[in-house]
Amino acid sequence: MQLIPRHDPYLVVRSTGGLTVAALRGELDLVLVRHLRPELDALVRESDDLTVDIRRLTFCDATGLGLLAHCAGRMHRRGARWRLVCDQPWILRLIRLTELSDLLRPEDGTPYPPQPDALGPVVPLPAEPGVTRPVS
Repeated sequence: MQLIPRHDPYLVVRSTGGLTVAALRGELDLVLVRHLRPELDALVRESDDLTVDIRRLTFCDATGLGLLAHCAGRMHRRGARWRLVCDQPWILRLIRLTELSDLLRPEDGTPYPPQPDALGPVVPLPAEPGVTRPVS
């Protein structure tokens, strides 16, 4: 995969063939959504196969979920392939509680062959306070 040169600590985009992978990092809130929306809109317009990897998010609020839903909806309407990679139970729970599972279709998995990662290793987050069993 080819790393598209850019200097953004919150978004790394890789593209090869027809597959584009956008890896997000940080707190996906109103401030970051305003920063990322133009870039993600461009990826949605130009990609036939877009994977958004949110495994490195440390926070996601309703604005962040709204951005992901917006992107997924546009990809589905265009007939393009959308994939959301998420392995964090607290985000998966938010997706389920907001009834966005059918639209976002989160998957737990590796979005592309292992490569040197510009965002660094995935750091496991502590379990959600008060949750004693896996959320499904």
